[in-house]
Amino acid sequence: MCSSLKGLAFAVLALSFAAPAAAQDYPNRPITLVVPFPPGGSTTVMARNVADKMSATLGQQVVVDNRGGAGGTIGTRAVAKAAPDGYTIVLGYTGTLAIAPSLYTSAGYDPRKDFAPIGMIGTAPSVMVVHPSVPVKTVAEFIAYAKASPSPVPYGSPGVGTANHLAAELFASATGVKLQHIPYKGSGPAMSDLVGGHIPMMFVPIPNSIGNVQGGKLRALAVSSPTRSALLPDLPTVQESGVKEFDVALRYGLAAPAGTPRPIIDRLNKELNAALASEDVRKRLATEGAEALPGTPEAYGADIDREEKTWRALVGKLGLKVE
Repeated sequence: MCSSLKGLAFAVLALSFAAPAAAQDYPNRPITLVVPFPPGGSTTVMARNVADKMSATLGQQVVVDNRGGAGGTIGTRAVAKAAPDGYTIVLGYTGTLAIAPSLYTSAGYDPRKDFAPIGMIGTAPSVMVVHPSVPVKTVAEFIAYAKASPSPVPYGSPGVGTANHLAAELFASATGVKLQHIPYKGSGPAMSDLVGGHIPMMFVPIPNSIGNVQGGKLRALAVSSPTRSALLPDLPTVQESGVKEFDVALRYGLAAPAGTPRPIIDRLNKELNAALASEDVRKRLATEGAEALPGTPEAYGADIDREEKTWRALVGKLGLKVE
């Protein structure tokens, strides 16, 4: 064998031993968990809930790094292009892995090809709420009210392509009612107009609305997930209310760049599931209206695939595109 071929053979052999060795020593320095949104929202809360526990069991700090912008695509894209060594991971979210790839013309990543799923953290439903001036108390009554309305019923959202926006559009598609989207620049202005009676309806994360619901400033009709929420246990689901197969919940998980060695993925999955099994983490998630969902990387990958197909179909039907 010539010297150049011998050199190549030794290089390949060295790499084959290097990957398992690196995985065996993992982690030997802090891990960056990118949250692709500004600090303060539900995504940051979800990330910190598991990062603290995982830091203790991994023996290295999991550092939460907020990198917001372009609906979460900037931070998510950065992780897709990061070294697949387990030291840069991302908080996966409905908006970034299921909606953004078809909504944004330049998202810059493929949720299936560019990431190695680690595992789900949990899901958090929204609640369908109306202003008390709207003469309905159930989903069925709202459907009848909307169908009888001479014009589409307005609803608000934090912006085009947000989960709140698409939840309402999926509801309209499933029920045949006519709704008019009023996009706002963020949740705060939308909620202010809803409480003020300037718009009649929204799908809102439960923690953002429960105070106004309990205070009588808003009326809750149903939760968007297939099962009831522990925060509003007496409130039926949209499915229970007659809209079959309606399943809309914000989904959170962890993912690494594609090509991350499987032993590293397995280690991170193990520690994530251990964190989700702890009572304090479950309680903190519950205050956000979320249910912990430990599982395998494969289960999270299947969830990403299913959700992306659902939202891609709706985004295409609505003809939505964001530059």
